[in-house]
Amino acid sequence: MNIPDWQARTGLMLSEAALSRLRAATVAVFGLGGVGGHAAEAIVRAGVGKVVLVDGDVYQASNLNRQLGALHSTLGLPKAAVMAARARDINPDIQAEAVTAFYHPDTAADFPLGSYDFIVDAVDMVTAKLDLITRAMALDVPILSVMGTGWKRDASRLRVVDLDKTHSCPLARVVRKELGQRAIRHLPVVWSDEPPFAPEGPRTRGDAPGSLPWVPAAAGLLAAGYVVSRLTEGF
Repeated sequence: MNIPDWQARTGLMLSEAALSRLRAATVAVFGLGGVGGHAAEAIVRAGVGKVVLVDGDVYQASNLNRQLGALHSTLGLPKAAVMAARARDINPDIQAEAVTAFYHPDTAADFPLGSYDFIVDAVDMVTAKLDLITRAMALDVPILSVMGTGWKRDASRLRVVDLDKTHSCPLARVVRKELGQRAIRHLPVVWSDEPPFAPEGPRTRGDAPGSLPWVPAAAGLLAAGYVVSRLTEGF
């Protein structure tokens, strides 16, 4: 196999068989914010042959502090389209499908989950997250879910663990409880054991969480590393 120049460094770390496996794989990333954007790009740079990039949102000024595709030149543009264009600019041979839509139980039929080799769940909405996980597992499609990165400051405390081992994360607590009621107790997740930072002053339920550039980015990179490792396992 001829390894393209842009993959020469990767080829020193992964076998030709592993690179071929990645080139044949389809990975879907649901949610392209601070976590999902970094996960998607690392997966692209690793040499995955097809990515499905799903997000119904557009870039806003509040995304500039942490989201990979957020630039002043991309404000107001769909996240899925921007990240797909970045993917093709990295690897012109990639199939990068931009899906400008939100995953939700009501729209689940629009997504051929069974055709994906791996799914990264970087969705914020709990109902969508639970539905995506439940459907993927019912189809026996490998899925990695990312827990909360808001109100976290120490990226070194992130790691991939089984959902059953998580604590100190409000989102993980809810996901554990709800999936447990569906008889799902084991799921690989990116999670931090850092207690959420508590800012001074009053907050309301609808306030957006505080976030720093490096924590969601690190979570996304961990997710990408896990996906690539799983896809190339045994090669």
